[in-house]
Amino acid sequence: MLCMLLKNTENNMNKKIINPEEATNIVKNSIVKRRSKDSRLKLFGRAAIGLAVCFLLFLFYSIFTKGYPGFFQYYVTLDINFDRERIDPKGDLSDNSLFDGDASAIVNESLFSIIEPKGRKEKKLAKKIVSSGKDVRIAKMVKDDPGLFGTVTQVKFALDDDIDSFLRGYIKRETPESERRINDKVIGFIDKLNEEGRISYEFSDYILSGSASGNPEMAGIKGAFIGSLLTLSVCLLIAFPLGVATAVYLEEIAKKNRITEIIEVNINNLAAVPSVVFGIMGLAIFISIFGMPRSIPLVGGMVLALMTLPTIIISSRAAIRAVPPSVRDAAYGIGASKLQVIFHHVIPLAMPGMLTGTIIGMAQALGETAPLLMIGMVAFIVDIPNSVVDPGTVLPVQIFMWADFAERMFIQKTSAAIIVLLGFLIAMNALAVYLRKKLERRW
Repeated sequence: MLCMLLKNTENNMNKKIINPEEATNIVKNSIVKRRSKDSRLKLFGRAAIGLAVCFLLFLFYSIFTKGYPGFFQYYVTLDINFDRERIDPKGDLSDNSLFDGDASAIVNESLFSIIEPKGRKEKKLAKKIVSSGKDVRIAKMVKDDPGLFGTVTQVKFALDDDIDSFLRGYIKRETPESERRINDKVIGFIDKLNEEGRISYEFSDYILSGSASGNPEMAGIKGAFIGSLLTLSVCLLIAFPLGVATAVYLEEIAKKNRITEIIEVNINNLAAVPSVVFGIMGLAIFISIFGMPRSIPLVGGMVLALMTLPTIIISSRAAIRAVPPSVRDAAYGIGASKLQVIFHHVIPLAMPGMLTGTIIGMAQALGETAPLLMIGMVAFIVDIPNSVVDPGTVLPVQIFMWADFAERMFIQKTSAAIIVLLGFLIAMNALAVYLRKKLERRW
């Protein structure tokens, strides 16, 4: 022991004694190094944020530059003679009467009077200039305003997809005729219509008011948009009360034991399960076992509710835990019961966080495609759904289907639909931020 003490004393005496000036320099150098490291860390962080912002801006620029033209299309203006005997032969404006009418021939006659095709072959080519939905437009106009009968009125009709692509420059005039989808004669007809000032480039009245269609110039997102609203409504009505009730039970009522621990672990695991699994479960339970119809918003909303429940439960539990214990203690102190504490104090104070989590979960559900494909919401539905039990589709599925079509105009309408979907998602997230700021209380 004495030897070790003598050895330590000798080592201390051999150590170099540092004077105060050297110690000050060492401290200053270490401070400079720490500050330089902090500066580099800040620089790396700002560079990462700047790179992320650049990628985000590039993504939005790419989407908007491709999608913006999808909101517009080319129209041709024709003078239409609204002859009631030819358009509405039965005179009752019924669908059968208008279907039996000769509206298409009237439109073709007006077109022929301008471009003057010669022979049956040229007339056949000329008929394809105007979209095949011309008779539907005439029928809708006379239903909305029967006073058009007996008049000659200028009406704008959508041009065919190939004609629209030519006017946009996707089909080149210089390309050999054998390699073009339209021949020189049709191009001559288009030039004549342009000379007459009959062709115009305007905001599409199909993209927002139309539904699914095999003709890209007539396709729109109204049916899918309404289907999304109906599906999300079902999802909200199921997921929000169940999610909040589950969160309140686990946080405020249930005893902490092995059973509640298993439930909590499974809820957390369900939040990470791929969405397609919920689609398979919906297909197996709601359609195969209960025999519910495919491709209806009711089934779609139930599947999305199952997928959204874990997110709502987790966010609601976090909001409940954020309520200070002093609030509960004060309520108990004035004689409130447990249920009164929960419903009069805890839930109102936790509601901003609950609503925020719910809206974020709903926004996630809005963009889901895989689970809805599994239950058949990929069907080609022309009619707009009027209730949750009518066949319908949703915006993500509509985008998925359009992206697989070969026609050039569907590419632009796909990007336009993506812009609408992004706008919907941004609006929902903005609503979540607004509600959190509006309703939250600071303590």
